[in-house]
Amino acid sequence: MKNLIIAIDGTAGSGKSTTARLVARRLQYLHIDTGAMYRAVALAVLQNNINPDDKDAVEKLVERLKLRLRQNNGIEVLLNDEHVTDLIRRSDVTSIVSTISSYEGVRAKMVEEQRAMGKNGSVVLEGRDIGTVVFPDADIKLFFIADVEERARRRCRELLDKGERVDFETILSDIKSRDYFDSTRAISPLKKAHDAITIDTSNISIDEQVEKVLSIVAKRQNVKSSVKE
Repeated sequence: MKNLIIAIDGTAGSGKSTTARLVARRLQYLHIDTGAMYRAVALAVLQNNINPDDKDAVEKLVERLKLRLRQNNGIEVLLNDEHVTDLIRRSDVTSIVSTISSYEGVRAKMVEEQRAMGKNGSVVLEGRDIGTVVFPDADIKLFFIADVEERARRRCRELLDKGERVDFETILSDIKSRDYFDSTRAISPLKKAHDAITIDTSNISIDEQVEKVLSIVAKRQNVKSSVKE
């Protein structure tokens, strides 16, 4: 069965992006990294020297952007036909992405794109409002959480691997601030859907996360097959 819509929401650093990518690969589904889409908009804001707090200017910019996700041993992000997959992970992008993603015009544009990409199923989408806003009728809804200090350690390791200098306390503070901002914003806040399954990734590996999700998918497919019969 190849037509499920799998929605994975959760906090920053909870492992949802890596897990979504690997689950999609195992199922031969399309992985739609919605966080990467917002990061691409944030990158464009920086490249165009726009003040991230200037909501009107940001919303006008997003209407002019050409944004694509391309599957090629993982997701490649193309912004106005420029490959920006690595650039969107820069610290300066991370520092403004929550602000950018809180704007109604930005979210409306991104949700429109995400729904168009996922409407036919066979997709794994991950973000913060997939199961509540983008696809509230998704076949499977998951909500990833993890201890905030563990998430900070993961982020530090990720940045160190890229050669960036890190300070644990700064990273920890940034993640706490982002959690608060994402869960209290007026537009599409981070929130668990009432029918989502919570997965705590604090003490399990990525491989274990993937297997948990695949087990849930297998059970769901068996239920759909039984109903069809």
